Amino acid sequence: MATIEFLLNGTPTRCHVPSDTSILTLLRDYLGMTGTKEGCASGDCGACTVAIKSDTAPHFVSLNACITPAHQLHGQHLLTVEGLATDEELHPAQRAMVECHGSQCGFCTPGIVMSLFTLHSQQQQRPAPLTPERLEAALGGNLCRCTGYRPIRDAALSMQESSWKAPQWVDASQPAHTPLTAPQSAEANTDLFAQPTTLSQLTELRRHYPSARLVAGATDLWLENTQRLALLNQLIDVTRVDELRHIEEAIFDEQPGWWVGAGVTYSQLEPLLETHYPAFAHLLHRLGSQQVRNRGTLGGNIANASPIGDTPPVLLALNAWVELANQDGSRALPLSDFFLDYKKTALAAAEVVSRIFIPQLADDAVLKVWKLSKRREDDISAVLGAFHYRIDDGVMQDVRIAFGGMAAIPKRALQTEAALTGQPIAKESFQAAQRALSEEFQPMSDVRGTQHYRHQVATNLLERLYLSLSVPNQEVMLHAYAH
Repeated sequence: MATIEFLLNGTPTRCHVPSDTSILTLLRDYLGMTGTKEGCASGDCGACTVAIKSDTAPHFVSLNACITPAHQLHGQHLLTVEGLATDEELHPAQRAMVECHGSQCGFCTPGIVMSLFTLHSQQQQRPAPLTPERLEAALGGNLCRCTGYRPIRDAALSMQESSWKAPQWVDASQPAHTPLTAPQSAEANTDLFAQPTTLSQLTELRRHYPSARLVAGATDLWLENTQRLALLNQLIDVTRVDELRHIEEAIFDEQPGWWVGAGVTYSQLEPLLETHYPAFAHLLHRLGSQQVRNRGTLGGNIANASPIGDTPPVLLALNAWVELANQDGSRALPLSDFFLDYKKTALAAAEVVSRIFIPQLADDAVLKVWKLSKRREDDISAVLGAFHYRIDDGVMQDVRIAFGGMAAIPKRALQTEAALTGQPIAKESFQAAQRALSEEFQPMSDVRGTQHYRHQVATNLLERLYLSLSVPNQEVMLHAYAH
């Protein structure tokens, strides 16, 4: 077991816990700090929300303590609800929740307060209007059965009016630390948590410990521990690897675009998408919650190889590439060649996903992304469709369509693409594409939808595309905050 050193509410703290200990377990079971609650143990309800700040971050960000490895706190600053008040003075988020009657049973309240705290922290750094979109992003990961949310939103709006003198812990220095290292050799059942800082160190660890699990945001991996009670005793943390944390503009395969490091989080990726891929950016607003987007990574979503992962279909429609690295170098392959079968990829035993190339959209190209799920936000897709195309004199060209939830892997709809490419925007063209779609996919039935439902949904998305092309500039895109 590795010793982790971090700041807890401004106080230097050392702990010695097993590798598969979550921040929530560390707080409640080891440190006796029970203000942070466990609700769902899957990152859905937000009752366990805490805030964290690294030495490179300008402000605190929210995360779900129930699915975040405690060892990732090493060298970081963790803030919990117990640390907000100073002497007799409440933090503005706490005061606003009291004055606006934002709490009833109180179980979810600490998590809501922490989400409001991070919003307040961001406002202190970069003041901006608290639009409905910002409020929904900040509070979308916190569920409350009692209040109906209106008083919580009132609290969010009114907390900026309260004066507040930042306590000393806000600017507390991060503890001096060295990365958590792995022993030269270890048995399969030996507890291991390693934090390499370079890609070379990561691939070396990957070679020495082929059975160890790679962990970034842990937003899916940690459910194996909390939901299936699986032992995660050997982990290699990729979040400190410098080469995986950058976004670089480049030309690759004669195409302009961007290399996105596999460790780049959704929150860090959002500015690029907002500027160059608005439909992709809109999808991010529905990908998990703010807490999840602060932790989840593009590389993790790809390497996880889930058939209902949200980003792979979009990347397939964009003709993205993936770079795989090992001790001897790296190789790049089209993302369409990466997914082989259910949870099976082209990744070799000693390789890691290092970065992803996203080609720039051509000036006359269009990308549309539509997600179907039981809840509008913070939910897993039943079906997700991504559509790339150009219109040349009323004829569809460069058509690329990809679906999630329709096969064992995220998959291009090649026959459907062929049925539309070179065809005019006409009812007959899309009817032919719908017939092709029905023939090339045989989705499974599960708790998120039957095979018939998924077929119907995918067919309807093609109909939606036809209607949006037939009546341009008339489409209404519902945001997560729309009712």
